Amino acid sequence: MPVTVVRFNLVAPGATPAELGVRYRAALEMAAYADEHGVTTLQTEEHHGVENNWMPSPFVFAGAVLGATRRLAVTVSAAIGPLHDPLRLAEDIAVLDLLSGGRLVTVAGIGYRPEEYARAGVEWKRRGRLQDELLETVLRAWTGEEFEYRGRTVRVTPRPGTAPHPLLLVGGSSQAAARRAARLGLPFFPSAHLPELEAYYKERLVEYGTEGWTMMPGAETPLLHLAEDPDRAWARYGGHFLHEARTYASWQSGDIRSAVRSGALTVDELRDEGVYRVLTPDECVAQGLDNLVLHPLAGGMPVEEGWRSLRLFCERVLPRLGG
Repeated sequence: MPVTVVRFNLVAPGATPAELGVRYRAALEMAAYADEHGVTTLQTEEHHGVENNWMPSPFVFAGAVLGATRRLAVTVSAAIGPLHDPLRLAEDIAVLDLLSGGRLVTVAGIGYRPEEYARAGVEWKRRGRLQDELLETVLRAWTGEEFEYRGRTVRVTPRPGTAPHPLLLVGGSSQAAARRAARLGLPFFPSAHLPELEAYYKERLVEYGTEGWTMMPGAETPLLHLAEDPDRAWARYGGHFLHEARTYASWQSGDIRSAVRSGALTVDELRDEGVYRVLTPDECVAQGLDNLVLHPLAGGMPVEEGWRSLRLFCERVLPRLGG
């Protein structure tokens, strides 16, 4: 059975607060609907100060989704580790873990936008050391025991319910990220299909004498939208996909590798590229993908069109994927 994911980043260029409220509430309703129909995972993410309203508070959103659902996992992919207070993050994740029965998955990355660090008053050049501190701190915090933190003795309560701790992965596309994950015995989440980096991570596990595993995107991990008439959908809504693709591409330097990186400059180029795919239900099933990532509200997509896509996916694709 393929992994099925519904992704939300709530991008909505030019939206008023009232319009954003409608979108946020619609996303919760969509999450509940997806959960009822057997979708595996909901994914959200973190970016700050973006003009198009990109999601800045993934754990708040995750808490709302976990409260509205009963089965699906909620993955924060990725939290920008150095921008979080380690003790507060440990508390927030512990509470969400208890509330959800262990359905929260956190991928901790270091980000790639210096302006987000400047906005938060965090030194960009210290991001690696801060990420080390964050990961080490939350792991110690979740034991419930006292420990030394920045020169003082602290304890974090409550302890999470998941043993030995809530699922925490280290994200990234660099050898430094792979080393960090291996040293701490944490699973590694490469940001793209990078078999050579997975091999490097496994070598470091042996070196450090730790255990871990990799959750890596497939060679193809397109963002999907379902429509009865893909030509019509591209003509009417292609600008939404392009807005998101261009925004994302503008943040990424040449050494950043991502499963959803696009170089398209026009809607036609984006369609030909295949990072975003508008498919009929039959075409979606025929793709034979191991991971199906539906993106119903991509780039400010109208809510009603997002619902059409989600219903087609849940009612005419999921029942045909098999077990």
